[in-house]
Amino acid sequence: MTEACVGFTRVLRGAGLPCGPDRVQAFLRATEHVDLYWAGRLTLCADPDDLPRYDAAYRAYFGGTPPRPRTTIELDSVTVGVAASEVEVLKHKDISEFDAAPLIARLTPLPPRRRSRRLRKARRGRMDLARTVRAMIETGGEIALPRHRRRGVKARRLVLLIDVSGSMAAYSDALLRFAHVIAHAMPVEVRTIGTRLTRLTRQLRERDPERALKAAGRAIPDYEGGTRLGDALRRFNQQWRQRGAVVVLFSDGWERGDPSLLATEMARLRRVSHKVIWANPHAGKPGYRPLQSGVVAALPHVDTMVAGHSVHALEELLKEVRRA
Repeated sequence: MTEACVGFTRVLRGAGLPCGPDRVQAFLRATEHVDLYWAGRLTLCADPDDLPRYDAAYRAYFGGTPPRPRTTIELDSVTVGVAASEVEVLKHKDISEFDAAPLIARLTPLPPRRRSRRLRKARRGRMDLARTVRAMIETGGEIALPRHRRRGVKARRLVLLIDVSGSMAAYSDALLRFAHVIAHAMPVEVRTIGTRLTRLTRQLRERDPERALKAAGRAIPDYEGGTRLGDALRRFNQQWRQRGAVVVLFSDGWERGDPSLLATEMARLRRVSHKVIWANPHAGKPGYRPLQSGVVAALPHVDTMVAGHSVHALEELLKEVRRA
């Protein structure tokens, strides 16, 4: 079965579909939950324009007519089957309750941006006097259209701090997969926090998500251990020398250490960061109140707290990061 699926992805790649390693892994995992046709359609098609090519490749490789959905709705002239509705339901389901890897692999992160100091040619903006004068000289002194320049745009550094303590065990795998997707889309620094601070940036550069997570698991000495957020953040602040990053902290806020130390280190982190976002897996649940000692200590130094319990919440988090 696996060999046939991989062969099918080669045919799709030849047809121009973006079947990279992450999508192939998501496809293989999705076949455990839905039939092969829908698993591929949901994970290997990045755009509605891919659907006709996908169906043609399916017919050519497997023979026969692609299965039709049990019920359909029309959306932008594309027939969307019941499987798509099921995926939308899964996106809002708590990621601690099912294998969210196929959906996480489909996320498309975009980096936060900042204005660079370097000025670039532009149609509008500040007048570039030197270029304007050169243009006049080249035309024999005739009046030339003004040249302009403006500051360019660069990707802003992103930092992910992921709580891997026992209370976050149900979310750790999905969040590390989320970090892996981001690591292959933009510059990012990834650390895990628990009783210790562990850098995973190098391990998550591995293209294959399964190998990357295995390497990450071997590197984390305090996986599913206690929680000393203040101590871990103090070590991070001592090591991290870059200013202006967007920092995302994934944690439920349970703290066994000194809450005052956590407050001090969060304030220190906020001073050198462009923005600090706290993604709490409990924040999106009905009736949640931020009463944990860690949350109470840290909240005054957090720009925004968002939910982090579902694929939909992670999609919204990516939008928040992009806007930062």
